[in-house]
Amino acid sequence: MLDFLFQHIDFLIDLILAFITMSLGLNLSKADFSHIFSNPKALSIGLIAQMVLMPLCTLVMMMMSDLSPAIQVGFIIISLCPGGVTSNLVSYLLRGNVALSISLTVVNGILCMFTLPVLVNMALNYFFHQTTDLDLPVLNTILHIALVTVLPAAIGIFFRNKLPQIADTLRPLLKYLLPVLLLTIFFIKIFAPIEKGGIELGPSEIIELGIYALILNFCGMLLGFMISSLFKINLQNKVTIIVEVGLHNTALALLVAGNILKNAEMQKPAMVYAMFTFFSTLLFGWLIKVIATRYFEKKQIKVELDLNGKEN
Repeated sequence: MLDFLFQHIDFLIDLILAFITMSLGLNLSKADFSHIFSNPKALSIGLIAQMVLMPLCTLVMMMMSDLSPAIQVGFIIISLCPGGVTSNLVSYLLRGNVALSISLTVVNGILCMFTLPVLVNMALNYFFHQTTDLDLPVLNTILHIALVTVLPAAIGIFFRNKLPQIADTLRPLLKYLLPVLLLTIFFIKIFAPIEKGGIELGPSEIIELGIYALILNFCGMLLGFMISSLFKINLQNKVTIIVEVGLHNTALALLVAGNILKNAEMQKPAMVYAMFTFFSTLLFGWLIKVIATRYFEKKQIKVELDLNGKEN
């Protein structure tokens, strides 16, 4: 049974991710996406934070570190990747704007197919003093994004509109099932044999790289919070941007580092990043929501007291 799973590991992961996205689509409607693209402020802010600020922050961090060049480039690759189904799920669990989360994933996912080869080569040139022919499979990757993200979300929206009773029945169950499925992906990848796509990591490497992964994750979330606050994005969209900037698509990072650059060392940051950042992002996003909600509640009470005082 385990051999069968490991032989079909990539297909299994894609199937689980597609199911997660379809499940998220049960909470959405066409109007949710129409509103985002007719009012693109939050989408634009999220893209700037993801594609510009986060890579710059990571570059500075890596320049200050004493990690090996391969590991440094591995972290740079993570920062250049968009969010993914994981960030979509975290936004859902935090009651963020799932439509915005999916839109950021899709738009950034397509754009990075053109920006990622250029920027990864710049990182290779800086840290290794060399470049390589980094030809990402643009059409195949866009098709992959469509099959794992766009199409399943559309199916979920269709079910919500046509069979609302079934969607309402499934949603409470999926809130608990989806995180379990995501953890299944992590465990499969972590414990898979090397020859089946696994990555060999020692305890000391996990601890060392885990610290950097969490710092990178926290810096991304802080950037998302700061830029959202600067442009006065509402709380729901702010939480979504925090998650999207802080949590990146490790599957794409593994593809670039492993399948294209064929460097096992460069894959390690992405694998360790995947092990820790789901939980840290969920916790940070939850704390932001709790703090912000309490702040607004106190502000509302103060306004009501002021109004009552004036009336009296």
